[in-house]
Amino acid sequence: MAKLHTSEITLRVGLDDNRVPEKLNWSAQDGGINNEEAKAMLLSVWDSKNQESLKIDLWTKDMPVDEMKIFFHQTLVSLSDTFMKATQDEKMTATMKDFCDYFAEKLELKK
Repeated sequence: MAKLHTSEITLRVGLDDNRVPEKLNWSAQDGGINNEEAKAMLLSVWDSKNQESLKIDLWTKDMPVDEMKIFFHQTLVSLSDTFMKATQDEKMTATMKDFCDYFAEKLELKK
């Protein structure tokens, strides 16, 4: 039997007195990431038993709104790409990409 390889991703959240995130850091040793700072994160996991997604959405109190809009746009584009890889559903992927373009247009992210 082959030896099982494991990989660990670590998230560290620094909170103020009101438990609002002030600092976010993450590490992923296999990816060469060591205690890198971030301003926001979205984490989703699938609970197969209950057939539902569970999520953690965090951002630091100094995350600028204009950067949050760009972060959301890039996340939506990435989700479209991931959806295509996972399902091979070209029609729905195209629809998702159209929405991403619309989202960027309405937020005036594209020049």
